[in-house]
Amino acid sequence: MFINRRIAAWVAGLFLVVMVVGCKSKFEKLRASNNIAQKYQEALKYYNKKKYSKALILFDDLMVKYRGQSEAEDLYYYTAYTNYNLRDYTTARFHFKQFTDTYPNSARAEECRYMGAYCYFLESPKAGLDQEYTYRAIEALQLFINLYPDSERAKEASGLIQQLRDKLEAKAFANAKLYLDMGLQDDYRAAVIAFDNVLREFPDTKYAEEMEFLSIKAQYLYANQSHPRRQEERFSEVLDLYANFIVDYPESKFRKEADQLNKDAEKGVEQATKYMAQVAAATAAQTAEKAEEPTN
Repeated sequence: MFINRRIAAWVAGLFLVVMVVGCKSKFEKLRASNNIAQKYQEALKYYNKKKYSKALILFDDLMVKYRGQSEAEDLYYYTAYTNYNLRDYTTARFHFKQFTDTYPNSARAEECRYMGAYCYFLESPKAGLDQEYTYRAIEALQLFINLYPDSERAKEASGLIQQLRDKLEAKAFANAKLYLDMGLQDDYRAAVIAFDNVLREFPDTKYAEEMEFLSIKAQYLYANQSHPRRQEERFSEVLDLYANFIVDYPESKFRKEADQLNKDAEKGVEQATKYMAQVAAATAAQTAEKAEEPTN
């Protein structure tokens, strides 16, 4: 009984190997075939069955054979989508663009233009990474909207652009905040400048309230660490930032802390003014003393 089971298992294994080899041999024969019409039909079958790796091999072979012929348009189209379905978005994007460049008047040109831009969208990395592809995606999607303003996909493209801009806002805000977190005098000033740049680039950003408050905080810390000779001017900038902030966000959740920073800045201005008055008086006394010294 045990021997029979071993024989049965061995036969089953051998049958499986034969089947696998047979299937592989069939595909390789198809690939090597000069019957391009049959190869094209089989490639479509693989594609429709979602066997994209095999479909792509055949499509690549057929691209050379059908170059310049009417079938080439379909091949460009299916090759692009095959790479897309394999999540090779860089290659897919290339083929979608190649399709639109080669067949600008095709009924599929709009779709392929959109898909090329969408591949850029899918390649856009997380907010913490380099955002080159995010900018490229926005550019490509905006170009699509400009070319097809009445398309149903134009609204989708606008939504994708907003998602990308949200990512850029998040990165810009994080970068600006990083200066504040570093805790050095020059970094505080850099934070104020960075927050202002973000607000200029993204005037409708959801981080606007927090960034205006953090600008007050950063400027206060910058002024507080400055030489007394520069403190009056720099604390006065805190007061200006605070004045703008309470106009924009009178009921802000940061209001209490902002009020305290404003009071502290007012004291800073007062102390700096007194210091400068003392310095001026001392300087005047020294000047007068030198003037009274006898000359030889």
